[in-house]
Amino acid sequence: MSDRTQIAERNQSRVQENSRADAATEVVIDKLVIRSVAAFSGLVGLWALACLGSAMFQAGGPIQLVRGWFRAVTGM
Repeated sequence: MSDRTQIAERNQSRVQENSRADAATEVVIDKLVIRSVAAFSGLVGLWALACLGSAMFQAGGPIQLVRGWFRAVTGM
C-alpha cells in the first residue's frame, strides 16, 4: 500500500472513533437533561400540591375553596 492510502485509513479510523465517543457523550448529556427536567417537574408538582393544601386550609376545606373560587371568578 502507498503511504497516502495508509494515512487515509488511519484518518478514517480516527474519525470513526471520535464519532463513537461523541455519540456516547451525547447519550450521557441527553440522560442528564431528561433527569433534570423530570426532577424539576417533580418539584413543581410538589410545590403545587403544597399551595393547594394551604389554600384548602385557609378556605376551611375543599368545598369552601371551590365555592370561593366560583365567587371570585363570577363576581358574586
